[in-house]
Amino acid sequence: MAGTLEGKVALVTGGSSGIGRATCLAFAREGAKVVVADVNPRGGQETVSMVKEAGGEAIYVQADVSRAADVEAMVNRAVQAYGRLDCAHNNAGVSGGGRRAPMHEYSEEDWDRIIGINLKGVWLCMKYEVPQMLRQGGGAIVNTASIMGLVGSWSRNIAYNASKHGVVGLTKTAALEYAQSGIRINAVCPGYIRTPILDPLLSSNPEIEGQIIARHPIGRLGRPEEIAEAVVWLCSDAASFVTGHTMTVDGGYVAQ
Repeated sequence: MAGTLEGKVALVTGGSSGIGRATCLAFAREGAKVVVADVNPRGGQETVSMVKEAGGEAIYVQADVSRAADVEAMVNRAVQAYGRLDCAHNNAGVSGGGRRAPMHEYSEEDWDRIIGINLKGVWLCMKYEVPQMLRQGGGAIVNTASIMGLVGSWSRNIAYNASKHGVVGLTKTAALEYAQSGIRINAVCPGYIRTPILDPLLSSNPEIEGQIIARHPIGRLGRPEEIAEAVVWLCSDAASFVTGHTMTVDGGYVAQ
């Protein structure tokens, strides 16, 4: 039985681990050829190996999404390898690690780094993905935002929150610009997901995991695979009437 993305080509940034890796595997399961993009070659190649071991097809491309030349080369490599680009999950991002501080003490260096990757990086990806999709006559893009792009936060990481609010606005605006060009653009807004990006926060305070879980009515952290399934659906024809949407996959976090 053919998958929902049979014959499609899918690009995933931040594909070396966590949500990105889970999405690569889910895309491949549904029949897509996968371009795994990340700054981390070891993790990226591991994801490619996992896709191939599962019977899929994938290549790795090293790219820093905050650099326009890298992003342009990434999209060109995808098209060079597979001839087109049907789906893109612009997922690469950073949390800021342990350098958390109130807004008035937050460093300009950390601000520029997080905004550069999380927000500028998504813009650059779409900037180079969209022209290829226009040439083809359509495509689907999913940007990784966050529940912190929908609400305020107690986490003392203002750049992360600002970047994710920016991704939500960027997604909605781009969706309107290209709605009549056959390109659907949506965002997924995960709750707290058990991934390597969350590890520094959990390890910094042994009690914080319980506090975070308590904020999710469903009573647990999310799994990367649960976000991947949402991304795959948004890229599939089953979501053909969905664009400009911010899909929360958060165990009820923002419903409170």
